[in-house]
Amino acid sequence: MTQMNKAQKNLIVFIIMIGTFLTSLNQTVLTSALPSIMSDFGVDASIGQWITTVYLLVLGIMIPTTAYLIGKFSTRRLFISSMGLFFIGCILSIIAQNFMTMILSRILQAIGAGIIMQLVQVTMISLYPVEQRGKAMGIYGFAIGFAPVVGPVVAGYMIDILGWRSIFYVLGFIAITDIIVAFLLLKNVGKTKKSTLEVISVILSTLGFGGLLAGFSNVGIYGIANPITNIPMIIGILSLIVFVKRQLKVETPLLELRVFRNTNFTISTILSVIIYMAMMSATVIISLYVQSVRGYSAVVSGMLMLPGSILMAILSPIAGNILDKYGPRKLVTCGFIFLGIGTSAFSMLSQNTPLIYLSTMFCFRMIGITSLLMPVTTWGINALKPEEISHGSAINTTLRQVSGAIGSSVLISIMAYIASNSKSSSVAVANIKGMNASFRVATAIIAVGIICSVIYVKDDNLYNEEAIG
Repeated sequence: MTQMNKAQKNLIVFIIMIGTFLTSLNQTVLTSALPSIMSDFGVDASIGQWITTVYLLVLGIMIPTTAYLIGKFSTRRLFISSMGLFFIGCILSIIAQNFMTMILSRILQAIGAGIIMQLVQVTMISLYPVEQRGKAMGIYGFAIGFAPVVGPVVAGYMIDILGWRSIFYVLGFIAITDIIVAFLLLKNVGKTKKSTLEVISVILSTLGFGGLLAGFSNVGIYGIANPITNIPMIIGILSLIVFVKRQLKVETPLLELRVFRNTNFTISTILSVIIYMAMMSATVIISLYVQSVRGYSAVVSGMLMLPGSILMAILSPIAGNILDKYGPRKLVTCGFIFLGIGTSAFSMLSQNTPLIYLSTMFCFRMIGITSLLMPVTTWGINALKPEEISHGSAINTTLRQVSGAIGSSVLISIMAYIASNSKSSSVAVANIKGMNASFRVATAIIAVGIICSVIYVKDDNLYNEEAIG
């Protein structure tokens, strides 16, 4: 890679971070808009939920292919193309006159977002020497963490005043602006190489990860015993078994699974799965408690989480600097402790729990997540050889997406089961009992993370010697 000065690096980071912020924002921005969209297109909740489900499905399908795409195409070409798909998706959302057009728009947005998520992460790692990656990934962590939480708050106000299509006017305007700036100023990072797309692996990956995501996304609506839920799960599991065997045999695998021979990377991936399971599920349940049990609006629910998001924005670069200077051990252990305290505090909800208590405990959770998510990922990626980074990043992100869906479905199912079998005369009290049970399970999952971090996360051998050289 051609040597770049600090100003050139900062410009590249600025351009690609806008893309990251947009695509991360798009994951949750429709939470507040879903009732209005369902009303406009005349669909019920079982159909309307596909607006968000199809987005997650396509992300899960696209991410495993990004290692190939990043190696095949230049940074500039791939970024502009994927942002272009995202922009076209926004335009389709604006002009959509029926639900199927809306679904198509979300598919295009997700294709663009899936590529950008991985391209940005690999580009950030390639731009900075290994001893500065913690700080760089802290900036990335801010974008992917802050956007999904602030999105519903801003969207709630916009929908009330201008309608749900206004969201896509804003996203589309920012996207086309970023495309123009990238066309004029974005430079390529890294080198392309000749590679062949392993088509059978793509099909197996699509069936595997897509089946799992579809199945677990349907648990909350149809239950685990429904064929709409368990058939995609079975197809997904069987496809992934064949997929894994094939990756270990073919000459040019879609995902190089041999990266799991690296202990640090394997532990970091396991910890990332635990973090995402706890993070995604809790955010959903907190929103349900505030809105369904307490009767507050989506805007209030978003505002409650906003202080934690601001803390994350402030602390993400700081956590990255701590990782670079002192290593991951204390940072990760403290992060799990904060996450555990914040999560266990939500297992004691009542009908009168003060909102300030909820907001404060959410801040504890966000401090923990900030200390964990990107530091854990960076620690694992730093242990890989340069040619393994795109594969390791794609594997880590794919498993995070799947674990987030699984975590949300399992804990929401626990909540629903406890609530439905509660002997409480009040529906609200029964729901709270279910929520408290879910948070206790989440706390137990986090406890496993604490134990793993204490045993396996070390400050020595922080960086792969080949990567440093």
